[in-house]
Amino acid sequence: MPTIAPRPYSVPAAKHLASQGCHPVMARIFAARTVSDTTQLEYELKALQSFHALKGAEDMALRLAEAIDAGKRLLIVADYDSDGATACAVAVRALRLFGATVDYLVPNRFEYGYGLTPEIVQLAQAMEPDILVTVDNGISSVAGVAEAHRLGMDVLVTDHHLPGDELPLAACIVNPNQPGCGFPSKNLAGVGVIFYVMLALRAELRRRGRFGDNDGPNLAQLLDLVALGTVADVVKLDDNNRILVSQGLKRMRAGRACAGIQALFKVAGRDLKRAASFDLGFMIGPRLNAAGRLTDMSLGIECLTTDDPQRALEIARELDSLNRERREIEADMQESALAALEHIEVQDSYTLSLFDPDWHQGVIGILASRLKDKFHRPALVFAPGNPGEIKGSGRSIAGLHLRDALDLVAKRHPELLQKFGGHAFAAGLTLRAADFDAFAAAFEEVAQSLLSSADLERVIETDGELAPADLDWELAAQLDSGIWGQGFPEPAFHGVFGVAEQRVVGGNHLKLKLDQGGTRIDAILFHHAGPLPERIRAVYALSINEFNGASTLQLIVRHWEAEK
Repeated sequence: MPTIAPRPYSVPAAKHLASQGCHPVMARIFAARTVSDTTQLEYELKALQSFHALKGAEDMALRLAEAIDAGKRLLIVADYDSDGATACAVAVRALRLFGATVDYLVPNRFEYGYGLTPEIVQLAQAMEPDILVTVDNGISSVAGVAEAHRLGMDVLVTDHHLPGDELPLAACIVNPNQPGCGFPSKNLAGVGVIFYVMLALRAELRRRGRFGDNDGPNLAQLLDLVALGTVADVVKLDDNNRILVSQGLKRMRAGRACAGIQALFKVAGRDLKRAASFDLGFMIGPRLNAAGRLTDMSLGIECLTTDDPQRALEIARELDSLNRERREIEADMQESALAALEHIEVQDSYTLSLFDPDWHQGVIGILASRLKDKFHRPALVFAPGNPGEIKGSGRSIAGLHLRDALDLVAKRHPELLQKFGGHAFAAGLTLRAADFDAFAAAFEEVAQSLLSSADLERVIETDGELAPADLDWELAAQLDSGIWGQGFPEPAFHGVFGVAEQRVVGGNHLKLKLDQGGTRIDAILFHHAGPLPERIRAVYALSINEFNGASTLQLIVRHWEAEK
């Protein structure tokens, strides 16, 4: 049984926020997320960190400006997830606004794998570019950059992944996580990095007299793409990233999103005027990701780069269909994974490493995430890759930096990992198929050295209890419009309720009326059709439910247990 625990927060910070006009409950919520002053919540573009602090941004801008002036051909090499797709779209749209000759290439993950590999460089050569620009990849592409040089192409790397021991010999690298970069926000997504490079490029073109001092394309028009990629890539929403996301959502709600995002909202059945972080992370991002998971992300990139609303809608419908197919594949894989785990004492293990020759490479990351959530263990899931190889995707819990743990495995067992990379909470790797059992044992050994048994106990953090008087429209509206995500979690509360009414809706959801001290409120419990006891302790979110033109307050129950 998980432990329900209120998040600690600074009482002085909460009092200060309340004195600045913050709703008392919101003040408590923000203080628990290390906000100490309302200036951190203003989200104005003028508060963005400057590109001057991003190592390599001005050097890359200079090189790009010279390439544009010389009429050189640029080729964007993208990653195949939502961050890579949005980063590619930002680069293509901005560079075309600046007059560049630019095209893009995105590897098919099943044929070429991740990053700027020598094979991708050879594929790119057929498009006759002068310069390759990577987005959301490249920091580990030592061999790929060397191959590009051999073939006469310069490489500019923009990435945000953690670098390995050796950096590629690119003409220029922009990555807030590279050695020597003092940029304050280390949490930029790939799309955020290329957006900053485009800001620096516009400044360089202004310096060259291409525009007036304050003229040139308004790059704020790209912030809808930046917001989508930032949220969908699950990077930490620090102060700087929340500005980017807030400004992007603001443009969406005002009806100024690009045709592709408008179309994706339409096929998802979501109201663009009420766009929220939830939509980007759980409704739009997965549909965009489906292209890279099952076919080719070039379809998703076209959706984000076309200005033709009808074409965007056609592609969005294809992406929606692919996402439904992805969910079916995922459900089958999850069923077989849980069946395999029936023969394993999960409680005796610190990690989960699973491989099935019938699993789909494009869905292993989602399955790893589901298993990590269910068992509160770092989970690595593998599927067949190139002949003799398997490819894995992992998700981790707090307490185990996944990329660093894989690095430790590689140092202890240099023969095991063919390649790997990633972040604290997500990573990818390639093994020889024959080495799976040896790797699983090595990873378990490393995890046991880094984690304690207490780390494996699931704790559900909440923002405390709400009094019945707090279950009101003002608070619900502020919660719904907030910028929530990784590192700045959506608020949740806990409390004891009587279950006054319950009925099954939609086949497997419970529609509830919960009672607290004589106050009744609507609630919904998704993916649960069994009856609840008379009294429950619930973890819930407070929200406004829009249905058939009517608005009601509603609790979304995230977790429940019987109250004795």
